[in-house]
Amino acid sequence: MNYWLFKSEPDEYSIDDLAAEPGQTGRWDGIRNYQARNFLRDAVAAGDAVLFYHSACKVPAVVGSAEVVRAAYPDPAQFDPESKYFDPKASADKPRWFCVDIRFRARFARPLPLAEIKQNPQLADMVLVKQGRLSIQPVTAAEWTTIVALGEM
Repeated sequence: MNYWLFKSEPDEYSIDDLAAEPGQTGRWDGIRNYQARNFLRDAVAAGDAVLFYHSACKVPAVVGSAEVVRAAYPDPAQFDPESKYFDPKASADKPRWFCVDIRFRARFARPLPLAEIKQNPQLADMVLVKQGRLSIQPVTAAEWTTIVALGEM
C-alpha cells in the first residue's frame, strides 16, 4: 500500500462533499498537471491511503483521509466539449488525463494546517513542504503516521 496527499479546493470539492457522495465514494478527476497525472496513472492503486487536503482557502490544511477504491481510468471530462476539463487533443484510444475513485474514511478531529506541518521537523521533507503546488503527491509511511496522529489530537 502507498500513501498519497490529494489536494482540492473546498469550495470546488471538499471532504464533506466526498462524505455526502453515494457510498461515500467519488471520482477524483480534473487533474491537468502532467506530474500529478503520472502519479495517478502509474502509481496510485486501489487500496492506497489518501490524506485529503483543502487548498486555496483561508487556512490550507489536511482535513481527513480516504482510500483509493478504483485505480486509474481515463477522465471522462477530457472528452466532453461542455466540460471545463475538455481536451481536444485527447481521444478514446489515446487518453491524456486520468482519474481514480476514492472513498471517505475519516474526518480529522481537527484540521492540520500547512503552517503547523511546516513547523514539524518530522515533516520537513514532505513533498507538500518542498513542492507545495503539486495536487497529487506521495507521502511516506512515517509522514502518514505523524499527520494522522496530529489530526486526531
